[in-house]
Amino acid sequence: MKRIAKSTLQTAINLVFFAVIGTAVLSATYYMTHATIVKSEEAEKLKLITQLVPNSLFDNAIMQDTLTLPPDALLGTDAPTTAYRARLQGEPSAVVFEAVAPDGYSGKIALILAVRANGELAGVRVVTHKETPGLGDYIELAKSPWIKGFDGKSDAAYGEADWHVKKDGGKFDYMAGATITPRAVVKAVHKALLYFDANRDKLFAPAVAAPKGDTP
Repeated sequence: MKRIAKSTLQTAINLVFFAVIGTAVLSATYYMTHATIVKSEEAEKLKLITQLVPNSLFDNAIMQDTLTLPPDALLGTDAPTTAYRARLQGEPSAVVFEAVAPDGYSGKIALILAVRANGELAGVRVVTHKETPGLGDYIELAKSPWIKGFDGKSDAAYGEADWHVKKDGGKFDYMAGATITPRAVVKAVHKALLYFDANRDKLFAPAVAAPKGDTP
């Protein structure tokens, strides 16, 4: 009996030991790679942002001139997101922010939008989706120019009835047999513009300088 108890104790000690070692290795790996991953993610974000907002539209550090947006029904978000502000010679020129179409055919469709200071869309891109391959995925720029149909559109130029696919009486094209996907995207983009209109001043507010440390 004592031998069994001793063996069980030794096994437990070994398990704890390997758990501690495993945790230490994972933690070390995380800290060693985290900075690289963050830089890579920022580079990818900047690449996507500059697709929507060309370099000619900003001279500020757009990746640092940010604003945290709380979850909002108009954006379809359920967690805080980040807005990136473009400024040219100190004046607001565009803002880039995220939105979600919750009612895609196969689930949520994550979007990123750029809106110029005058309220016009500079562009829209799909970040992630689970739509049917070969049918619903034409919302991706790499597979179809459809998403560029939002360029230059605004809430001021388009009325409420226009923000639908043509099948529903609106002005946006769609692929036959795949109406749900574009409906969801058009609806989400329209709601994102409504959010922009309601929060324009906040979105383009001057960047708040980080507090300086005490002078020695």
